[in-house]
Amino acid sequence: MSGLRQTALTCSGHTRPVVDLAFSSITSTGYFLISACKDGKPMLRHGDTGDWIGTFTGHKGAVWGVALNKDASKAASGSADFEAKLWNAVTGEQLHTFGHPHIVKSVDFNSDDSKLLTASNDKKVRIFNLHRPEDAGEIFVGHTSSIKKALFLNDDKRVVSAADDKTVRFWDMTSLQEVKRLELASSPSSLELSQDGETLVITHGHCVSFYNVNNFEQIKEYSVPSQVNSASLHPDQSVFVCGGDDFKMYKFDYETGSEIESFKGHFGPVHCVQFSPDGELYASGSEDGTLRLWQTIVGKTYGLWKCVMPGELNASDSIDISSGEAPAVKAEG
Repeated sequence: MSGLRQTALTCSGHTRPVVDLAFSSITSTGYFLISACKDGKPMLRHGDTGDWIGTFTGHKGAVWGVALNKDASKAASGSADFEAKLWNAVTGEQLHTFGHPHIVKSVDFNSDDSKLLTASNDKKVRIFNLHRPEDAGEIFVGHTSSIKKALFLNDDKRVVSAADDKTVRFWDMTSLQEVKRLELASSPSSLELSQDGETLVITHGHCVSFYNVNNFEQIKEYSVPSQVNSASLHPDQSVFVCGGDDFKMYKFDYETGSEIESFKGHFGPVHCVQFSPDGELYASGSEDGTLRLWQTIVGKTYGLWKCVMPGELNASDSIDISSGEAPAVKAEG
């Protein structure tokens, strides 16, 4: 397969920058992908092909954060309309709205879907009980600037958050107290928890850093050519991918930090990247308003990709996956 060029699947349909995305786990009907966009309309897609399933309608402002639970039965979104919303991802029905005093930047489900985490520009992280969604959420207070991203850790006993105050903080869910703080030289732009739940991936400035979530020690840190906005570690931890302000997608060897390849497919800064749960592809969202899917192993037959012979396509060529507008309804079967 040497000499083959990357051919991205371009998922159109959004009308403004795509700023966040999230995959489900692998379910009996495959896996799914949700995207957040400043057009205020999160979209649900088949994760392996990018085929559009539906659009969640109801927000009155830009959507900054999205999440899917493991079996893709529920979705969540956070918006500039000062609301987080819980959705039935099968029917598209809005299940609950959580009001906030400021823009909601990040949302996340815990492991059994009993809780929803939100992070806001009011510098606070909140945890809502989804069995009693009308109750006020528990609040973590300590950040001194707007929060960019927050996640549950896999033990469901701790939360991690990243903010413009140049810190990443770990919180205990029982005491609601900060248990560890990482001080960075520049504001963190993204957080990702590895699929085994042991490694936290942090992007900041031109750096991608990897931390052990159990002892909070740095495992690795690599410098990349661009201001980096997002990074994702492959499920087998052989490689990581990242994207940022120079419009390129980069792939690096995780052990050595050496650059393996880079592709310029987007026409604007890359805001978010994430590997699929099977590791066969990674998705990226950009200022250019598109979501793109990239092959982990270029030239492998998978999803909509067919084997492409050298010279047939240029590096910037892509297959466009069109999108429509309708309530989100997952395909049956």
